[in-house]
Amino acid sequence: MSEKSPLVEAQQAFSEVVPFRHTGVESSTLGEATGRTLADDLPAPMDMPPYSRAIVEGFLVHTEDTEGASEEKPITFQVVASVQPGDTVCPAFDHGQALRIATGSLVPEGKFSAVRPWDCETQDEQFSINRPFAPRFFLEDRGCDFKEGDNLLAAGSVLGPAELGTIASVGITEVNVARRPVVTVFSSGDEVVPHTEELTPGAIYDCNSVMLSAAVTQSGGEARFAGIMGDDFEGFVSAARKALQDSDMILISGGTAVGGRDFIADLVKALGELLIDGVPMRSGRPLIMGLAESKPIVCVAGHPPEALRGFYLFGQIALDRLLGRVAEIPADTQSPQ
Repeated sequence: MSEKSPLVEAQQAFSEVVPFRHTGVESSTLGEATGRTLADDLPAPMDMPPYSRAIVEGFLVHTEDTEGASEEKPITFQVVASVQPGDTVCPAFDHGQALRIATGSLVPEGKFSAVRPWDCETQDEQFSINRPFAPRFFLEDRGCDFKEGDNLLAAGSVLGPAELGTIASVGITEVNVARRPVVTVFSSGDEVVPHTEELTPGAIYDCNSVMLSAAVTQSGGEARFAGIMGDDFEGFVSAARKALQDSDMILISGGTAVGGRDFIADLVKALGELLIDGVPMRSGRPLIMGLAESKPIVCVAGHPPEALRGFYLFGQIALDRLLGRVAEIPADTQSPQ
């Protein structure tokens, strides 16, 4: 068995200490639930489908009436009535007779079969078949998708179009979802200036706050940008402590080494517990993780591509844990160094 890479070991170690399902629960209408995380298992309030139905158009026959049909001995049926989608009752019919049906038509339980138009020869209100049909051929039984009380979706499921469609199909209008974790985002560096200001020589625009805030939002969190912090250690500690009061997570880009000092590592120590101080890998090495007041602190490199990559490698793990999502450790294709 191959050994785990230092990256995977760091990811797993970090994942183990971030609180699971930590942000609390709130109710959401389906229209506002896209991308949200289901907070509780969701049992089905009804069978689906709620009644037995045809899944093709054609004719409904008694299955035993088709036995013995062949090219040499075709069997003829008389169409005596029809049942359309939306009808609440399926008419009774005798052997040798048939009902005209459409996709979605209610059908009875028992030994009946659907005969599709291309499986028979039709003439006026009669049709003939030249082969037998299996019981329930192209008929869908009540509850074949799921039964009342079955678990429709598990807690931790991310609600996308398919999931929301399933929920709506059983008449549920609101669901309990995990509250979005509030993530306070800091950029750092004396040379970093807001992207909305004029650029001066020696300065660089802050794109990380915009980029990382978007990544947080896309990953299910609520990003709050708290500003660009200069290389002022005590000022940064004070701002981070304030952010912890109304945040579920802190995300910092840049500032991993200032003037020979392990600036961000010392910052994390001042706030709480330093868990990971760098990950031996080819690039993006200055990844620092901590925990303060049971809240994860994720610190990524200042170089934008590595900052975003660092978020996906560690910030995503933290958000998944806080939201209660059961997610695998994200794979990274870069070999350790």
